[in-house]
Amino acid sequence: MERAELEALCGRVGITTWYGDRAVPDASLVAILRALGHDPETGDAPGLPGLHDDPARAGTCHMPEGLAERPAWGLVCQLYELRSSRNWGIGDFADLARLARIAAEAGADFLGVNPLHALFLAAPERHSPFTPSNRAFLNPLYIAMDDLPGAAVDDPATLTNLRAAELVDYPAVAAAKRRALAEVFAATPFNADHPKGDFDTFRAEGGTTLERHALFEALSQHMTETGHGAGWKDWPGAYHGPDTPEVAAFARAHPEQVSFHIWLQWLAARQLAGAQKAALAAGMRIGLYLDFAVGEAPDGSATWGAPDLFLRGLSVGAPPDVFAQDGQYWDLAALSPTALAEAGFAPLRRLIAAQMRHAGALRIDHAMGLKQLFLVPEGAPALAGAHVAYPFADMLATVASESRAQETVVIGEDLGFVPDGFRETIRRADMLAYRILYFEQDWGLFRRASTYPEMALACISTHDLPTLSGWWRGEDIGLRHRFGLIDAANAEAQHARRAEERSALVAALIDGGQLPADCPDGSAETLTPRVLTASYRFLGATPCRLVAVRLADLVGPEGATNVPGTTREHPNWQRRSPVTLDRISADPAFRDVSAALRALRPR
Repeated sequence: MERAELEALCGRVGITTWYGDRAVPDASLVAILRALGHDPETGDAPGLPGLHDDPARAGTCHMPEGLAERPAWGLVCQLYELRSSRNWGIGDFADLARLARIAAEAGADFLGVNPLHALFLAAPERHSPFTPSNRAFLNPLYIAMDDLPGAAVDDPATLTNLRAAELVDYPAVAAAKRRALAEVFAATPFNADHPKGDFDTFRAEGGTTLERHALFEALSQHMTETGHGAGWKDWPGAYHGPDTPEVAAFARAHPEQVSFHIWLQWLAARQLAGAQKAALAAGMRIGLYLDFAVGEAPDGSATWGAPDLFLRGLSVGAPPDVFAQDGQYWDLAALSPTALAEAGFAPLRRLIAAQMRHAGALRIDHAMGLKQLFLVPEGAPALAGAHVAYPFADMLATVASESRAQETVVIGEDLGFVPDGFRETIRRADMLAYRILYFEQDWGLFRRASTYPEMALACISTHDLPTLSGWWRGEDIGLRHRFGLIDAANAEAQHARRAEERSALVAALIDGGQLPADCPDGSAETLTPRVLTASYRFLGATPCRLVAVRLADLVGPEGATNVPGTTREHPNWQRRSPVTLDRISADPAFRDVSAALRALRPR
């Protein structure tokens, strides 16, 4: 097929053929067409229904009464990083409830956390919350071990080591928790506070999707014990899907193991619901703010249990930008737009409902995925990817209707390559946009607080960006250069620009009245406490409906949470707070920042 014919075919089904001045390779276009179910040889590529529908018909998301007149602020953190004297070396749902009460007492209206999706319990080293096995379920490692039907017992020396560690030791935490949970399940799985009837209802309502996830987890454990990997692509072919005789035989032979994993999901859901109740009871207007990842691991529970819902042979990624000059390959499976449309978008509705069930707000990571995803053929470099369109009107309508049904605020993370008109569309749908202080600049100057949009959440940074102290030092630039994500020339230029940015930030804070006119802190080698507090006062003065305070900015950890584009090169998703929960309220930075925002945004 000639290039012109191939481009015309891709145009009919919503595949971009150019990115800037770069032509997407023919091989990539052919691979993407085939993954979408089209035949590039015959030109058989019927357009996807609804692809060009007007998204204005999508409806609006839930927006609490009074939020326009009384905008809110809240804390955001990584749940695993929380340190307490009672957890087992990783923050848990009881810590979440405790932090919600602490934040509420300080005046916060929400508490945000990283995605809590199910990962791979049999492979705890696969600990990125943004590469889940299944977004419909929860990570059992967050279960609080002192809120079970029976007593969880473990070696005191083991717990001492886990609690003292600077980084979360996921394999050790998983081994200790799994062993203790299995003992409780075998001896006392239910009691008056954890009634079996409630469990039976949970199991029945979970249906086939829950049963298959539990079966996958039981198989995953069995496979790792017999020399295979935790993901289904490393299993013998007879186990590559849920409907084979071999899988049915395993299920019949191991019913208790399947029940155990359903029990874990039941406990996790109960405890997460308890944390939301604690947040609201403490006075928060929104409560928990959960995070929805953009895709799932290609060898996880979701793609195993419902393979026809996903695009095969493609991975979600990102085109080149300042953070990765060669683009990014995220190794995430994407839902098939064709399969979603054929199912009336019910699979997306179920995923969104699973998050909103226990949340007053939901952040949709890479919200542009409602309209398009950058997809890369397996084995190809990220530069070879292309954007693929989704039925935006139907995708947005699904999210909006579930938001209204569950009364959950929706925040769309609209960073990176944003299609024309996307931000205007989500604003009309009452979905809050995302505004990061670092990026709000024009001509080398930081934008005034008054120019920020009302329909947005404002913050200093995210998990993929440095804390303010790390940004001040240029830590992120050094890490990108160290790991080969940018070259030396780019690193040098970015360091020079960062020095200018520090001065520009202080100038903006002086101009906004958050710092005195003679403040010299822009030339300081390290971030000063008053610049930190002033930065949050600046955000508090914006018209944005929500302002998020990153807990790590206040009490640490200061090191990078995650360096995009790296896996084992950096301790991503492992750093723990140096401050225990019972000391947070007394921390000077926490007191100063919470007092400032409480004054600017009273409940």
